[in-house]
Amino acid sequence: VQLQASGGGLVQAGGSLRLSCVASGRTFSIYSMGWFRQAPGKEREFVGAISFSDGLTYYADSVKGRFTISRDNAYNTVHLHMNSLKPEDTAVYYCAARTTIAILTSTRYDYWGQGTLVTVSS
Repeated sequence: VQLQASGGGLVQAGGSLRLSCVASGRTFSIYSMGWFRQAPGKEREFVGAISFSDGLTYYADSVKGRFTISRDNAYNTVHLHMNSLKPEDTAVYYCAARTTIAILTSTRYDYWGQGTLVTVSS
């Protein structure tokens, strides 16, 4: 499975941005996909995840109510809709895919895409 993330950029605080992640390869084996982020000097942080079969989602408390993950199974794509962005949301955002069955709250993933940078200015 290969993952390609896109959509990052510069946005003002309070603004919105949508990230996309397109999966290719053995996409039929994908069980769920997730988003992570890593700010400069900080460890990678889980953002949220979505189940490919039923669309169930799970979010970190830091983004709950502001970020939404959606999926388009026909195009093997997931989107991260980010609203009410804050400067502390500035980070490189990564998408990941899991082909093993696990609870949605698990942060163990099998495949990773390259990151896309999101910068939120104050």
